[in-house]
Amino acid sequence: MRRILVTGANKGIGAAIVRAILDEYDDTMALLACRDRGRGEAAVAALVSERPAWRERLMLVELDVGSDASVSAAAATVGGALGSSPTPLYALVNNAGIGLGSNDVASVLNVNLLGPRRVCEAFVPLLDPERGRVVHISSASGPNFVNRCSPERQRFFVDPELQWSALEALIDECTKLGATPEAYAAAGLGSSDAYGLSKACLNSYTMLLAREHPTLRINACTPGYIETDLTRPHASGTSPAALGMKPPSAGARAAMFLLFGQPDGSGHYYGSDAVRSPLDRYRAPGDPPFLG
Repeated sequence: MRRILVTGANKGIGAAIVRAILDEYDDTMALLACRDRGRGEAAVAALVSERPAWRERLMLVELDVGSDASVSAAAATVGGALGSSPTPLYALVNNAGIGLGSNDVASVLNVNLLGPRRVCEAFVPLLDPERGRVVHISSASGPNFVNRCSPERQRFFVDPELQWSALEALIDECTKLGATPEAYAAAGLGSSDAYGLSKACLNSYTMLLAREHPTLRINACTPGYIETDLTRPHASGTSPAALGMKPPSAGARAAMFLLFGQPDGSGHYYGSDAVRSPLDRYRAPGDPPFLG
């Protein structure tokens, strides 16, 4: 039985990934992780009402990616519950994330970048060391952010030898900058878009993490422009479909490819069409793959 942990899985793209796992792979168990137990229980109940047999392949995990203590406790719970297996997990999907909204830059970076790192630090030791996979749900906002940066900053984000200490230094710098466009421009960052910054950093972290774990397949992807709680407020009275938003089920497809397909190596970023894409500029679905 392959076991896959999906964070932020009670709704949106996370819930769609869990549903696709259960529907398409009978030999796979989904660990539905979310920070609110009540919402998680409701999500599990909804899936079981759809197909009662799925209950045997579902496990609820209370996990707040923004909290060191919560992630550590969740890893201990999963390790204890599945401890009879020497490699209790097949894959991690870091899906939980937030937009700027009423959140400050530090909060966005804490959830969207430090959150996946917390989860990986705690759960990668539970992965199958030979076939384990990690999928980071990123965004095209990341490459778009990098594209607006100075040439020096662009080289920083795509550096294959990038170290975590350098990313930490950037986090500290951007937290001090706040959200002042002028300050970001002066720092060569091009934009005060905290969400885009967090996803650019996540893509770079994906590359870094893959280098540290060469036997695992570790990749990131954008789900595309999907109707979720994060994107819906931008509709401003216009229907999501009219804006080109797709349903969460469509947003699960690239992640499913990275979980079960044959991606080209590790440490890469993929478009919503499950085709490899660059870290420093947008690649539209249907365009030729990035080969750099």
